[in-house]
Amino acid sequence: MNQPRISPRPTEDWTSDVDDAFAVLRTHAPGSDGDPGSAAPPQRPKANILGIYAWHPDFVRGWMPFSNHLRHSTLSDRVREMAILRTTWLGFGEYEWAQHVWMSQAAGALTEAEVAALSEGPDAAEWSAEDAAIVRAVDEMCTVKNVSDATWSALAAQFSKQQLIDFAFTVGTYDMHCTAFHVLGLELDEGMTGFPADHRPTA
Repeated sequence: MNQPRISPRPTEDWTSDVDDAFAVLRTHAPGSDGDPGSAAPPQRPKANILGIYAWHPDFVRGWMPFSNHLRHSTLSDRVREMAILRTTWLGFGEYEWAQHVWMSQAAGALTEAEVAALSEGPDAAEWSAEDAAIVRAVDEMCTVKNVSDATWSALAAQFSKQQLIDFAFTVGTYDMHCTAFHVLGLELDEGMTGFPADHRPTA
């Protein structure tokens, strides 16, 4: 694909309905008092992913609360980012991979060596047995759309029921992102570092 199928909506074309739909982002931003109505006039983000969402305010209203739950779920930051990065690596979800590599390292959730290991898989030398089970569960979910009993037992030994649910939905959601963003033709934002040149889906 040489160009996006749905280009990001220019911020100058956003309506008050779009601004209102994105109010949840301002509500959860650092320094917010939790009241979207009390915020100053919104600054419109220029990220390509949000520009695509901006064409569909009703979608944003439905999607953002769930997205925010995953961002602040029962999973630790480290486990969440491991799940997201391995899922998007396997699904060739370059935009989310690039975004979350930066986010995970900026927040101190993952080291550079751990990010590299996530491109290798569950057998990377970097992982403990517990970490390897997390990465293996992602691989199984993304390839056979299930998790083996042995892998599930290894997850259940370290996660609560709530964490297991959040883990399954995090992997499932980012696997869906890979498909949806491929179809829509989401392009990297300026300055993003994407996949290595040799990691591309086969035609």
